[in-house]
Parts: sequence; C-alpha cells; structure tokens
Amino acid sequence: MRSYLFFILLLMGVLVFCEAQAQDDKKALANSSAFSTNNKDSTPKQPVALTKDTLKKHDPRIATRRSALIPGWGQAYNREYWKIPIVYGILAIPTGLYFYNNSYYKKTKFAYEALFKAAGPNKDSTDLPFIDPQLKNLSITSLQSYRNAFRRDRDYSILWFLLAWGLQVADATVFAHLKQFDVSNDLSMELTPVFNPLTRTPGLGLTLNLKPPTRKPVIAR
Repeated sequence: MRSYLFFILLLMGVLVFCEAQAQDDKKALANSSAFSTNNKDSTPKQPVALTKDTLKKHDPRIATRRSALIPGWGQAYNREYWKIPIVYGILAIPTGLYFYNNSYYKKTKFAYEALFKAAGPNKDSTDLPFIDPQLKNLSITSLQSYRNAFRRDRDYSILWFLLAWGLQVADATVFAHLKQFDVSNDLSMELTPVFNPLTRTPGLGLTLNLKPPTRKPVIAR
C-alpha cells in the first residue's frame, strides 16, 4: 500500500513540476523582445522573422535523460501527458508482483526451515507455532517447491520492472526524435493512392521532388 502511495505522490509531483515549467516558458515568451510592446514608443516595430535556427529545438537527449531518472518525465517533456498514467500503470504491475512473491517467499522459506529443524535429529519445534496458518497443512516437499517458485517469480518481476523502465525511456527518445519529423505537404517524397484503369486495381504512387520547395519564414508580429 505504501508503494502505491509513493507512486501516486511521485506522479503528482511530476505533473506539478511540468505545469510550473510550462508557466515559466509562457512568461519568458511574453517578456521576450519579439512579443513585447512599448507603449511609450509610438513607432511600429518591424516584424521579426523566426527561422528554424532561432526557434528552440526539441532535444531528444533531454527526453532520454529525464525518463531515465524519473519515469514519465521524458513523456512530459514531449508534451505527451496522457502517457504518464500508462507508464506508472505498467511499472506498478511488476512492482506489486515483486512484493507479493517476496512476501510469500519469506513465509514459505520460514515454514520449510521450521519443518526441517523439527524433522531433524534435534527435533527443534520452537518455530512451528510461528508458521503462517495457510502453510501449516503443507508438507516439507510442497513448501520447498512453493519457496522455489515464489523466489523465481520474484526475480522475474525485477527483470520485468527493468524492462518496462527501459521501454518508457525508449518511447520518450523515439517520440522526441519524431517531434521534428516533417509531415507537411512539402515533403520531397510522397506516397499517394492511385488507380490503374487497365487492371482496375488500386495501388500506391511514389512522387519524388528533386528540388525541395523554398519555405517561407514564420513572421511573428
């Protein structure tokens, strides 16, 4: 229960931090020279041309580092906030399985050792009353089998947790690269659906522009 509360508090903290960072970006943009106006100066300002070099680029390395430190932080940097609950939901599954299997591994291990000492030459039965009530009717062979199974599943849950962590890092990195991917109509290569009148079958047509069109700069007033 404490682990789930920790994840919820961590998620809330990430969201509050992202919201504060977004507000700071808006304030910095409003106070910049391109968007600020001076009431005392009556002369109109010339429009500023914003090229691709002057705009703030989306750095995939920042998304990678942030998601590697805190799950979901890279998705927040990519402005994909809807993925953050999915990330923590996926990470919560192996986390819950780890605590469940580790708890029963300790119980079955204690019960196995207690029965082993009771059946030994010393006949030490001092630990028998402390065995979990759910395990008292099991034999020493069954306890040994359950102990090994819970230990194996506990180790697997750690591997699944690390795999899920790595997947969310890869997701943040890939989609950070796709932020700058050009999907406009001015692409040099395009795939368009075509219809062949001879065979009366649909197909795909490839259009290749050897000379890319010139792009007009974005004018900010």
